[in-house]
Amino acid sequence: MAARLVRRCCWRHFGAFVAAPSAVPASLLAPAGKVAMARALPQAPFASFHASSPSSWADGFSVKEQVEDSGNPEHKVIRELIETATSPQELFQLTKHHALNSNQASLIITQLSRLAALKNLETESILQDECFQEVLSIMDSQISQVWNNTLLNLLKSLYSLGVDSNRREMQSVEQEVLWRLRRLTFRQLASLAEFFAVKQVKESRLLNEVIKKLELRWTELEGTRTVVALMSKVGHISPALMDRLEDKALELAEQFSPDDIRKISLALAYQNRRCVPLLRALSYHLMQKHSELSLNVLLDLIFAYGKLNFHQPQVFQKIATDLHPHVSMMTPVEVTRCIRSFALLKWLNLPLFEAIAQYALDNTKQLSVTHLCSIILSFARLNFQPSGIEDFFNMVHELLQGQLDSLEPHLLTDLVWSLCVLQQAKAPYLQRVLAPDFHAQIRGEVGISAGDQSFRAQNLRLRLININAAARLESPSYQGPFLPVEMLSTMLPVGEKVTLLQSSLREALAGVLGRQDNGRFDVHTIYGWQIDAEMVVNSENKPLPLKDFAAPHLLYSEGTKPLPPGARRVAFLRWEFPNFSNRSKDLLGRYVMARRHIQAAGFLVVDVPHYEFLELKLERQRTAYLKDKLNKVMAKEMAS
Repeated sequence: MAARLVRRCCWRHFGAFVAAPSAVPASLLAPAGKVAMARALPQAPFASFHASSPSSWADGFSVKEQVEDSGNPEHKVIRELIETATSPQELFQLTKHHALNSNQASLIITQLSRLAALKNLETESILQDECFQEVLSIMDSQISQVWNNTLLNLLKSLYSLGVDSNRREMQSVEQEVLWRLRRLTFRQLASLAEFFAVKQVKESRLLNEVIKKLELRWTELEGTRTVVALMSKVGHISPALMDRLEDKALELAEQFSPDDIRKISLALAYQNRRCVPLLRALSYHLMQKHSELSLNVLLDLIFAYGKLNFHQPQVFQKIATDLHPHVSMMTPVEVTRCIRSFALLKWLNLPLFEAIAQYALDNTKQLSVTHLCSIILSFARLNFQPSGIEDFFNMVHELLQGQLDSLEPHLLTDLVWSLCVLQQAKAPYLQRVLAPDFHAQIRGEVGISAGDQSFRAQNLRLRLININAAARLESPSYQGPFLPVEMLSTMLPVGEKVTLLQSSLREALAGVLGRQDNGRFDVHTIYGWQIDAEMVVNSENKPLPLKDFAAPHLLYSEGTKPLPPGARRVAFLRWEFPNFSNRSKDLLGRYVMARRHIQAAGFLVVDVPHYEFLELKLERQRTAYLKDKLNKVMAKEMAS
């Protein structure tokens, strides 16, 4: 650092002596192409300092660049002509009337690239022009004398114009940039990395070297703009650099604007980086400093939080409140994106969801079937029923009429399953997904009959079983078809961890059952739902042995005897924290349907929510709690 500072100071003082036009070296005034500057070791220290300074020590605009711009009128005029040119022909005329040097040739190429982008010009004709070939030759002849900023713009322009990467001139520029990387500023390195990332130039030695330099020099990073740009455009290329950028972003969190926070959140979401300290800091400053947020910021933030599964209730409430006035003016894509993000986060804001239901009623013609499916799936996840439920679902059925065959099988299954959750699945929907040809088709697509253990295959099979259960238990008028018996055997979850609630419930149930023969644990039913424990009690609430009795809810029953008169089946269902909507005691739609189906199958349900059961620390307290819940359920049943 000290040596670099000394060199800069020397050049700053040396500039005073060369400011006059007469002091400009003759090599700068000589026509390009006539004086070839070879890259070689200089023979004298001062000559070395003078000759290599523009390419070696310049950061941004060098002293020599300032001298040439302010001290040489001809060079200044040429630069202005290049910058004000409005067509390639004007730029090519300069090559015929002026003796250009390598910097000026580089500026012409940069301006050509800018004009081609602005006016959508054919780059092929530019590349084949003889004047362009001459400009390339002039640039290449003195490439070591091109200023740093100009050199970087030149490299970007050559890429933008589509110059062949195997051309000697292109490789010469890339090699020159590679040689100078150590002497480029951090901002210049960042700009180069951003360009390569946007152009998706992945297999590049130059890009790899730029990334390495950024990783090593990350402490030089200054300013929020560079941090945001690198995180969103370059971070996915280098996880090590992204780690450093997250640390820097955490340090600068207070200075970010809402748009900066939006871009950083999206960058984290797209790279699936759940950096909790950074997300918390951004959320805090968002709440403290920014009262008004634009629609784009609101939508992108809730999308990022949903993708990262990051829960910040205060931010969710603010976003939902701020989005509510915008709903009527949003596009169908924005509405579905918004509601799916809230559904992923398990956050139900009643005013917002009512507004979206009304939006669907008011904009039926603008909604596609896919948009409508997204809304229904989100409503089902949170078990949300609109206040105008009859009007809403009349519109849904009317819009879906005749459209079921156009839906992809996986989406159709999810749609019918969601309608079952909301108790709106009519016979045509059930018949479509339970038909033999349909489940034969999806069996072939995802291999659900061949023991496929992937999450997608298991989830699809489970949903079909749930739909089959809804058809049998909740649709008395439905006559079939139903799933074949061989499809009703549910797959056991692989590697599922035993939770504290699960183990504690099992221990406490030992005191309720009395003997092991009086109960079953972890019962997998033909309805696709798991019962944590089941028992049979007689009319006096005394447990009875299970093995001798028929069990129609199981694929294979051990016993055949019917239940004695007055006896009832009891199911204990534990409800873990993830089974509820965010910060509420309302079950998600999936678990509401599970409870409903188990009741319809002839069970009395004893609910064991985590927020009640885990508060009891002693086993005798938990056993007493379960007995009390069982007695209340039986009393309620007798009263009804």
